[in-house]
Amino acid sequence: MTSRRWTGTEEPKTRLDLLDSAAGLLAEEGYSAVTARRVAARAGVNPALVNYYFGTMDDLLVTLFRRGADAYLERLRLALASSRPLRELWGISIESHGMAEYLALANHHEAIRAEIVAYTTRIRTMQADALAAIFRANGIDSGTFSPCAAMMVIESISRLLLIDGSLGVTTGHDELTAFVEHYLRQLEPPGEAAGRPDENGPARTRPVS
Repeated sequence: MTSRRWTGTEEPKTRLDLLDSAAGLLAEEGYSAVTARRVAARAGVNPALVNYYFGTMDDLLVTLFRRGADAYLERLRLALASSRPLRELWGISIESHGMAEYLALANHHEAIRAEIVAYTTRIRTMQADALAAIFRANGIDSGTFSPCAAMMVIESISRLLLIDGSLGVTTGHDELTAFVEHYLRQLEPPGEAAGRPDENGPARTRPVS
């Protein structure tokens, strides 16, 4: 087996198996377990195939991150295009996405750090743009509470809940979740689809309270 990196355009089963193997090790044992030998052993192939398909372990990890990030971006697009975008956005925000291990990796792998920065920027831009449209459709006064601020509040709350949950801390979670639910019910009342400018005509300006 020569030490060259695979440059094909199709996704061979072995390459996908190696990515699945790395994803399993990362989720179950952490990034320190993701070595070429262990990834190959779990996939049931020769370790030289890791080098053949990815070149280096950094390249494998970047590919793995991109696969997960692209899947999340697609889920985000569908959520924001739904009839209840805020509810959908909140739902996927409080799911565990395995970012903790990638953040740990970012401290040692510049390539992973760059990927996280790039995808986070894309995700926040998508969310802020969508929230701006939702604010306009619902006549929300964004003078004191901008869509960007709303996006950061959602992200901060969901991240806190996830970090606490990973540690087994639940104090204050019920109250915080009830706080979020209060605003979700205001903006997307049960049984109603989110308002859109072309469906409801000119929106009346109102504050979020």
